[in-house]
Formats: sequence, structure tokens, C-alpha cells
Amino acid sequence: MKRILITLALGLVTAAGYAQWSNPVDDVPAYHPAAPAKEAKLPPILAGAELTGPNFHYPWQVEVYKEAAQIPKVLYQLPCYCHCDRALGHTSLHSCFSGTHGAECSTCAKEGAYAYRMTKLGKTPAEIRAGIEHKDFEQIDLDALGSKSSEKAGS
Repeated sequence: MKRILITLALGLVTAAGYAQWSNPVDDVPAYHPAAPAKEAKLPPILAGAELTGPNFHYPWQVEVYKEAAQIPKVLYQLPCYCHCDRALGHTSLHSCFSGTHGAECSTCAKEGAYAYRMTKLGKTPAEIRAGIEHKDFEQIDLDALGSKSSEKAGS
């Protein structure tokens, strides 16, 4: 019993020490803190015929790209919490939509849809970033987004 208590105490001390020296900012994925310079040319968001093929099976995938294309400078200023910056070298949420990753990853898609909605509500990129960091994007229902897109096409 004494060994268990000592091991538990040692574990708690180790955890407390790690928390003291770890930096939560290190866990925030890559993003740009300001809008791109006016003369900067961002890679284009996929559009048109690029939104077909094996990566675009569901209506929500196309819809989220259409929305992303309307707010590229906002996406440029947002992190992506699937941490594709580590695995794919992405520099912001914008990178997810300049390729097919945004269609393949529900985290990216939800963040993109959330950013679009918040932009339409007049939120700044900093306010949207705070919402993303707070995980507010998780409330996005991609299937509902796709249903809305299908209804528009059928009208």
C-alpha cells in the first residue's frame, strides 16, 4: 500500500511539474495573426470542376468549399485543430481548402462552415479564432449543411 501511495504521489508531482513548464500556446495550430498583405496572392480555394471526384461524395463537401471561397482572408487567419500543420505542413485553415483536405476531414469542414457563419454574423477573425479555440465549431452539423445545399440545387 505504501508503494502505491508513493507512486501516486510521484505521479502527481510529475504531472504538476509538466503543467508548470508546458506552454498551452504550443498546442495552438499554425495560423496567421493578421490578414494577408494586399499584394499577396493566396493559393486559390478549390472550385467548380475541382469539387468532383472521389473526395467529394457528399453535398456538404461541396457546400463548405463554396463557403470557404467567399472568406479566404478569414480562413488565412484561423488555426485548424485537426493539427494538419504538423502532418501536412499547413499554415492555416486556408491551406485545407486549397487542396482536398477540407473535404476529407470533418474538423476542417466544420471549422470552415463555422468561420463562414460567424463572418456572416459580423465577427472578426480574432473573434472567430477564439470560438474555434473554444471548440464552438463542433456544433456544426455537416449533413444539415449538405441538405441545405441539395435543397438549393433542387429549387
